[in-house]
Amino acid sequence: MNINETIVALSTVPGAAAIAVVRLSGDDAIIIADKCFRSRFNKKLTDQSTHSVLLGDFYQKDTLLDEVLLSVFKNPNSYTGEDVVEISCHGSVYVQQQVLQTLQDLGARLAEPGEFTLRAFLNKKMDLAQAEAVADLIASESEAAHHIAVQHLRGGISSSLGELRERLLSFASLIELELDFSEEDVAFADRKQLSELISTIRETLKNLLDSFATGNAVKNGIPVALVGKPNAGKSSLLNALLDEEKALVSDIEGTTRDSIEDTLTIGGIQYRFIDTAGLRKTEDTVEAMGVKRTQEKMDSASIILYVVDPQTQTSTETVDALKSMHREDTTLLLVINKKDLLAKEIVEYYTKALVSLNVEKLVFATMYISTKNKADIDALKTHFSGQLQWNTGTALISNQRHWAALQAAMKSISEVAQGIEENRSSDLLAIDIRQTLHELGTITGEVTTDDILGNIFANFCIGK
Repeated sequence: MNINETIVALSTVPGAAAIAVVRLSGDDAIIIADKCFRSRFNKKLTDQSTHSVLLGDFYQKDTLLDEVLLSVFKNPNSYTGEDVVEISCHGSVYVQQQVLQTLQDLGARLAEPGEFTLRAFLNKKMDLAQAEAVADLIASESEAAHHIAVQHLRGGISSSLGELRERLLSFASLIELELDFSEEDVAFADRKQLSELISTIRETLKNLLDSFATGNAVKNGIPVALVGKPNAGKSSLLNALLDEEKALVSDIEGTTRDSIEDTLTIGGIQYRFIDTAGLRKTEDTVEAMGVKRTQEKMDSASIILYVVDPQTQTSTETVDALKSMHREDTTLLLVINKKDLLAKEIVEYYTKALVSLNVEKLVFATMYISTKNKADIDALKTHFSGQLQWNTGTALISNQRHWAALQAAMKSISEVAQGIEENRSSDLLAIDIRQTLHELGTITGEVTTDDILGNIFANFCIGK
């Protein structure tokens, strides 16, 4: 990318629409726009103040192409920190193409993915963590994902780490100064105060690292596996949860041979429900492959709904199955289906049997439902809304790159703590502190490389 060139891109979704927005950014943005735009009030764009909106006509050479609204944002008071022009035209695909072509003919080049936001970062309009939050905000599909992205966009991570990094940088300067007076054995950095700062940084890093499981799940959708024996009602449950006929339902055992997925937002959080093949031993090659895939989905799921038909499965079999799939990092919900076919006495007997086998130690909750008449489906959904606490005042880490950098920072800051405890020399302490500052700096962009920037902004949409 040549960041000195003026760039142009369609910033709205491609295709026919009521309106479309074409964005220009760069030193020549206003000059280029002035060559093809004629204000209804005969005003030149170069004479306009920043944040002006003008009504006028867009010309392709001498041919009137469209009536448009044109917005002017002069540097440094714009999204990119450069001169920016946004042209709101009618959303005809032809008009969009001709507007873009005209602006290119006049000297602009098509923007690369994420290049507008990259320029905003390079011009210090936002840090790198905030720039990544722009992409997360655009991609957010639930209230929780949106909340995390907005939190990061407003500097949630940066504010958590920025102050601590500055304080550590001050200590680093003092320790570096000690190296110049190594023969005098002078200590400029108070080791007690440094140790207290290190403890604070480690606690902050630990809290951020611990939040990754929640933040990543919220960002990408929480995987929920529906498992159980054939004909327990897994596919019917998926249909009831989604309120549509997503999965094929049949009385014939082994109907579901492969996993079926769909998403549903509950309590502001997106869940990915996965209907799986029934768990049983089978000689059928295709069904056996489906059972194997079921196990894989269970291993990667955050929540497992174990669906049981009490008419064909004893309480002892149920508890044994729950024990086999119990993991510390997975929430188990026991869903007893076909409630409409069970007498009250059978329900009470089954419940007592489960209690006697200590099922409550294995599961988050036990629910009796009927997929046929959708009894208690809403109650089942309410259990999901209490699974995650995402709407908190603290920042949640949802970015794999941030998590890796925080882990590296935790490792190096632990070395600093150990160095203080062992009374290591200033030069050794300085090395570990520099490494910590480096890792923290990669998150917000104080330290970066072209490769990192390339990987981040390549995932953006063009026009943002």
